Amino acid sequence: MKHLAVLFLVAFATPAFPQSLVSPEVHADGRVTFHLQAPNAKDVVLRCEGVRPASMQKDDKGVWSITTEPLAPDIYVYSFAVDGIRVLDPGNPVLKYNLFSTENQVHVPGPATLPWEINEVPHGVIHRHFYKSAIVGDERTFLVYTPPGYDPAAHPPYPVLYLLHGYSDAEDTWTTVGRANVILDNLIARGLAKPMLVVMPLGYGNAQVIAGGWARLRTPEFQSIYEDSHARFRDALLNEVIPQVEKAYCVSTDRAARAIAGLSMGGTQSLYIGLNAPERFAWVGAFGSGGLDADFAKTYPGVGEATNAQLRLLWLACGEQDSLLAINQKLDAWLKEKGVRHTWTQFPGAHSFRTWRPLLVQFTSLLFQDTP
Repeated sequence: MKHLAVLFLVAFATPAFPQSLVSPEVHADGRVTFHLQAPNAKDVVLRCEGVRPASMQKDDKGVWSITTEPLAPDIYVYSFAVDGIRVLDPGNPVLKYNLFSTENQVHVPGPATLPWEINEVPHGVIHRHFYKSAIVGDERTFLVYTPPGYDPAAHPPYPVLYLLHGYSDAEDTWTTVGRANVILDNLIARGLAKPMLVVMPLGYGNAQVIAGGWARLRTPEFQSIYEDSHARFRDALLNEVIPQVEKAYCVSTDRAARAIAGLSMGGTQSLYIGLNAPERFAWVGAFGSGGLDADFAKTYPGVGEATNAQLRLLWLACGEQDSLLAINQKLDAWLKEKGVRHTWTQFPGAHSFRTWRPLLVQFTSLLFQDTP
């Protein structure tokens, strides 16, 4: 409901957006100018990734404005704080939808070599599936990306990556914000990734885990609900989603052609599911894993040197400015102590898609390279 309240504020607390007012304006040098019509506001602050919170200036027509320093080519999430209340930009229809805090996005374009820039290459297709989960007890959705030129009778069948979103996000976040489909289109066209299907399911196994917004994390019962959500999501993925995908699409059922990876909560789920079901996944990746249980021996009881013969790749990464870096470093150290071969990457960046997009590029470039 929070994002609905914000939309209400944008629609009714400010005058109609003037047709001549453009926001945001992306300049040729990478600077971005933001505008907001709010004549009755006392203070308006821009909150944008990569930019320190800064007060905007009001003109005699009640329009608040600010221009940033040049920003590196990327996709940035932003919003305004109007007298302390978060408000979306009514001039910008491009949103980062979120279950708790929807924001706007602004794209500072870069060279065609950036994997998340849309290029004139063959494009894959995103399919949306709905089904009633007997395990979770609700109607839910998963998305499937099929690569360019997908052949339903291909031999050998395609490998598949199960790609998981973070806490407070939804099943479409990896495409609408992460541009996973654009990244795969570009990598496949350049011969840098194998043609593969990517399945993106809704990642909550217990609706109570997101009831109440961010305040839910501070409740005493959250940890038990979180663990239950992970367990039920695992069962839904293994017993409902994967069978549907393997029935509807030309994908391999061989574990060597099946990968699982995710960001934040999805990273933790990928480790929990993948490391405890090596007979199902030979490739496991986790980016900035959130909600990790520090008792790794309890969470991954079967992990040890024998894991090396089961996994083709265990790939862990975290942003160097991510508040979750320390717990991810502890997991890296524990795996080393257990003699488990894995790749650990500390990548410059915070807990953001500005970090996770490049990590997805690195990870998918490694997948299935030693399979037919």
